[in-house]
Amino acid sequence: MSKPEHEKQNPTVQDVARAANVSTATVSRALSAPERVSEKARKRVAEAVKQTGYVINHAARNLRRQETGTIVALVPDIGNSHFSNILKGIETVCDERDIKVLIADTRKPSMSRSKLQGYFSQNNCDGIVILDGDISISEMRAANLALPPVVTAGEWSDDPTVPIAIVDNLMGADLAVSHLLACGHTNIGHVTGLLTHKPGRDRLDGFRRVLAGAGIAPSGAWVFTGDYSLETGKGAAEAWLKLPERPTAVFCASDRSAFGFISTLHEAGIRVPEDVSVVGFDDIDIAAHFIPALTTVHQPRRAVGSCAARHLLDLIEGNQPDLEMAPLDPWLEVRKSTAPPAAR
Repeated sequence: MSKPEHEKQNPTVQDVARAANVSTATVSRALSAPERVSEKARKRVAEAVKQTGYVINHAARNLRRQETGTIVALVPDIGNSHFSNILKGIETVCDERDIKVLIADTRKPSMSRSKLQGYFSQNNCDGIVILDGDISISEMRAANLALPPVVTAGEWSDDPTVPIAIVDNLMGADLAVSHLLACGHTNIGHVTGLLTHKPGRDRLDGFRRVLAGAGIAPSGAWVFTGDYSLETGKGAAEAWLKLPERPTAVFCASDRSAFGFISTLHEAGIRVPEDVSVVGFDDIDIAAHFIPALTTVHQPRRAVGSCAARHLLDLIEGNQPDLEMAPLDPWLEVRKSTAPPAAR
């Protein structure tokens, strides 16, 4: 007499699905992305796995699908802790799925366009996470019809079909400027991020929107165009020092810009927050230890990385992520770089 299906020597996903009375897709999600199925379904699949003795064979799966078991993360500045924290989120999810992460610095001198194009090959990796907003995915698709699955993390894409993992930058700007208004500031400036990238534009738009809602029209001279760097903050501080009427508070689109702004003012004898309040954006690791400790918008960067990795692994598995997924919520960390404006 033949053995029941669930007692076969090499049980399959189909066996587990039959034993759990769910679809094979549900089994796949329950084993690879359990947060995407209900607790009831997870329990049924777990019991079916135990009953059938099913074991995931990663090596066989990769061979069957001609997968490399590797994804590539393209990062514009590996030394920047903002990106390193996103990478930790990506690596955590991939480790759970037995997927290796190859990290490539897109801005290093040896990274030629042809070398970068080489990463966009299904022979080299199963998928790509892009953290660099200067990379045009549309151009890459035009140059390589066999492009592996792609998602972006912390940046928007020029291809609307690409899944995105990002924080709500408009909300972050709202938190920053609303805090300064609550402190009593009405003359508020902004050091922008890259305005060629949507996150930078959103932070500027959020800054303007909140002030407009409060009936305040900021002086054009109080918007200092930048690129998130220390040098941007330094240049903004030098421009701030030359203004005949200075904003009493400044919202910087990045913590690094805020550090450059504060340190340059310190050299000129200007105190933060006694003479001017400063809010950053990112909450990188040093923000809480800077002097003064920086009030800043916290980006849940590891969550951004985790979300991007789950999107990518879904695509690799043949599942389509939700392109309408809401951006992640940031929050404000209030520290010592903000205070009410000094009496005049």
